[in-house]
Amino acid sequence: MSKLFDYVDANQKRFNSELFDLLRIPSVSTDSALKGDVRKAALFIEDRLKDAGMEEVRICETKGHPVVLAKHLKAGPDKPTVLIYGHYDVQPPDPLNLWTSPPFEPVEKDGKVYARGASDDKGQAYIHVKAIETWLKSGEELPVNVKVIIEGEEEIGSPNLVPFLEEHKEELSCDMVLVSDTAMFAKDTPSITYGLRGLAYMELEVFGPNRDLHSGVYGGAITNPLNALCEIVAKLKDESGRILIPGFYDDVIDLSEKERDAYSKLPFDEKGWLGSIGVTEAVGEEGYSTLERKSARPTLDMNGMWGGYQGEGAKTVLPAEAGAKISMRLVPNQHPDTISKLFQEYVEKIAPEGVKIKVTAHHGGHPAMTPLDFYGLKAAGKAYHDVYGKEPLFAREGGSIPIVADFEKVLGVNTILMGFGLNTDAIHSPNEHFSLEDFHRGIKTAARFLQVLPEFVK
Repeated sequence: MSKLFDYVDANQKRFNSELFDLLRIPSVSTDSALKGDVRKAALFIEDRLKDAGMEEVRICETKGHPVVLAKHLKAGPDKPTVLIYGHYDVQPPDPLNLWTSPPFEPVEKDGKVYARGASDDKGQAYIHVKAIETWLKSGEELPVNVKVIIEGEEEIGSPNLVPFLEEHKEELSCDMVLVSDTAMFAKDTPSITYGLRGLAYMELEVFGPNRDLHSGVYGGAITNPLNALCEIVAKLKDESGRILIPGFYDDVIDLSEKERDAYSKLPFDEKGWLGSIGVTEAVGEEGYSTLERKSARPTLDMNGMWGGYQGEGAKTVLPAEAGAKISMRLVPNQHPDTISKLFQEYVEKIAPEGVKIKVTAHHGGHPAMTPLDFYGLKAAGKAYHDVYGKEPLFAREGGSIPIVADFEKVLGVNTILMGFGLNTDAIHSPNEHFSLEDFHRGIKTAARFLQVLPEFVK
């Protein structure tokens, strides 16, 4: 172990420099004008995996951005095979005026690197590239078989990754998937995420008259689409925070007493959490704690709403149409297609007379759960303990990583979520950053995980 850690310590500056070079590449997958830069990031990852000493590294084309695939299988068929996943694409940096430094010019400040993609997910994915190098360049042979896929479309929903997994299913066969794209519970508090919520994302449009109308001439005589939209939305949840869509909770697996007990012991500073987002009071579904509500219970939230006059001053108008975007976070056993169908049926039933509605299901993702007794999680816990000096916490995450459920569906394996970021890293926001200390500790933890994993094989 000390030989591996010594290698990381001796190469910290170079590792930082390489990460900064990767962060300088504006690999925004949603911007077609930056397609060349997205490929440049893929080529960068390919080169670094080759430098690390992987047996086979190649770029795999898709209908969109490429996938980097690498393999090192010298440990042999009697040893576990770990598939490491990450993504090299990033969110757009907008709004640019809120950045304190250029988003694609990394700046080191207070022990953190500030740049788009620093935490999500270039910094965390690169941890594993360097962990592999640490093994192969420090004179040691990897004690497990390793495969790597790093994609360039996660931030646009990974539209080509599932077909890629299905096409390369045999080549990607493994005993588990390892992902670093989540957050630790708090600084110096190593955490392993064992559950992710799914997603059903809907758009609701309400149509009324054939044009915008004068509110004085027509008001009170026709159904206003914007009023109708508000009426519909108001009937989606009750005052206790419970979702009113019939059948919505039918498949929900409630938290066990063991899980609720574990939640109660997590060191959650609710007052500080509220203060960090400028809110004074937490609300939500009755009977559950704030932590439970935001990570282990299903939700329904408005993400956007439009209709009528939006300009300066007043305009007395009845809008011809109105709309809203609504997301529902799902928990294990809920199916996004089922929930989308239930949403549409309910909205159509409660829509006021005098308007027509259109419901569009944009995209969804399945929830995912890894059993707490899975040997890979136990090995991850050991690795965190040996680097951070304390036992990791196990918690669910309120967000969604749809590909995790796809790994289970296509490859039939569990996923280990070893996060090294923090929820305060401002991912998807201006001034995204990542702790360089946890970048280095992450490399050590990932390397140690590969070392101890064979000890936990049943």
